[in-house]
Amino acid sequence: MNEMKTYKDSQIVVFGLILAVAIIFSTFIFTKGVIKFQKLQNQTISTTGSASQNVKSDLASLTFTYKTSAPDLKTGYKKMQDNMKTIEDFLISNGVDKKDITFGLISNYEVYKRMGNYTTNDVDFYRFNAEVKVTSNNVDLITNLSKKITDLVQNNIEIAYSNVQYYVSNIDDIKIKMVGEATKNAKQRAESMVQSTNDKIGSLNSARMGVFQIVPVNSTEVSDYGINDTTSIEKKVVAVVNATFTVK
Repeated sequence: MNEMKTYKDSQIVVFGLILAVAIIFSTFIFTKGVIKFQKLQNQTISTTGSASQNVKSDLASLTFTYKTSAPDLKTGYKKMQDNMKTIEDFLISNGVDKKDITFGLISNYEVYKRMGNYTTNDVDFYRFNAEVKVTSNNVDLITNLSKKITDLVQNNIEIAYSNVQYYVSNIDDIKIKMVGEATKNAKQRAESMVQSTNDKIGSLNSARMGVFQIVPVNSTEVSDYGINDTTSIEKKVVAVVNATFTVK
């Protein structure tokens, strides 16, 4: 009877050991499978894509400053108003629409008499200046006008400074388009990278816009902060996107 009981106890122990080994082994297989599954699920690749497009400016502005001197304020303001009328007539005669002309406020300051190396408290004369800005969609008109503006000197008008700037009015629409194309380029680069491993690129996990630049067409200039060129009519728009894709 005791031998029978001992035999059954031995069977229970053996069965328990076999069951324990089986549980450990199955747990190992399951855990390995889960880890492998998670690894595949979390596998990603990051790439940088870019896109560019040449565009032509469709908006331009010419800004210049005119000055004069006078012994007193009244005379000075009168001269500036006369100069304003002369400038307006000059611009209109060169094809500018009156509504495209903006005259800034007139400012002035005193110039004091000097006695040797010292400046006295007596006013010698007054200096006056004001800014004029011409903005038009006729880019060629503004370009040609910028070359003629010094002709105002013939009317005894002192031109102190002039500057021409060129813009692309629909740059926001172009920017959206370029970002989309840069993202496509990033995916193409990712596909090329995994081609040798027989993997495929899945969905887009994340995308972050990089540097957006507007540079002259033939420029090789690059900046970490981006460039917004206003000096050239013909421009190149460049967009960069950093994207992460799943690998399946």
